[in-house]
Amino acid sequence: MKLRIATRGSALARWQADHVASLLAARGHHDIALVVIETTADRRLDIPIDAMGGKGVFVKEIQAAVLDGRADVAVHSAKDLPAVTPDALVIAAVPERGDPRDVLVGSRLADLEPGAHIATGSIRRQVQLRAARPDLRFSGLRGNIATRLTRVGEFDAIVMAKAALDRLALAPHVVDVLDVMVMLPQVGQGALAIECRAVDGERREILAGIDHRLSRRALETERFFLAELGGDCDLPAGAYATVDRDDIVTARGLLASRDGAVVLYETMQGRDVGDLGRALARALVARGGASLGRS
Repeated sequence: MKLRIATRGSALARWQADHVASLLAARGHHDIALVVIETTADRRLDIPIDAMGGKGVFVKEIQAAVLDGRADVAVHSAKDLPAVTPDALVIAAVPERGDPRDVLVGSRLADLEPGAHIATGSIRRQVQLRAARPDLRFSGLRGNIATRLTRVGEFDAIVMAKAALDRLALAPHVVDVLDVMVMLPQVGQGALAIECRAVDGERREILAGIDHRLSRRALETERFFLAELGGDCDLPAGAYATVDRDDIVTARGLLASRDGAVVLYETMQGRDVGDLGRALARALVARGGASLGRS
């Protein structure tokens, strides 16, 4: 059966789509073609992601290609997905997750001078770094991975996802990998989510063959957390879940004010991913998140 994979055109997005194609090929599915979609968010690098609508701006046009029949499958960075999947689509597979952590490129965190200038377009990253180092200054930074790396010299450091560097086999001169206790990742960071039409039973069955159960359980926990906050919550939020050998999920969540004056963390454990993700979000709201103002 032919599988047309919709993807963005960046080097990282193409790597992700090719990776999924290779996983499928290893299971005997070779009739695969990429359908490259240039999204508005990729073209408009002059506008901050938050101003364009936040989470979801990179995926809606990719999803549309699957819904209107131009493609059969969409491959996304799971961190780009809104918490609620459109009714006509389903996340049919979550391959084994990559490294979820963030990194500083250009300097180690401990080596940054007072008042150092950090580039990142993520409010989540800004508030956590500001909590560790209130003296730091921040500027936004957008563009593909290669473009951002060329601008390292303009700042004291930039913040990136480690999975992006790993997948593109990039090794900048100075990279400081930030522990999740210092920088809690974005929901789904390091994971891939593969969508297809909900009614497409044959392709759902094919994609199920490359699903990694533990990675899916972790991702689902994080997505239930985000959904409980309001799906497209515009406050800085993050979550990271792991699953142990006894199938117990440990999840840590973050909710903060946009100015970083309030930064709340909570850690919980459980077996049911829905109950755990929702309880984690409610616990943060109960501790003061409700007063921060949610979308």
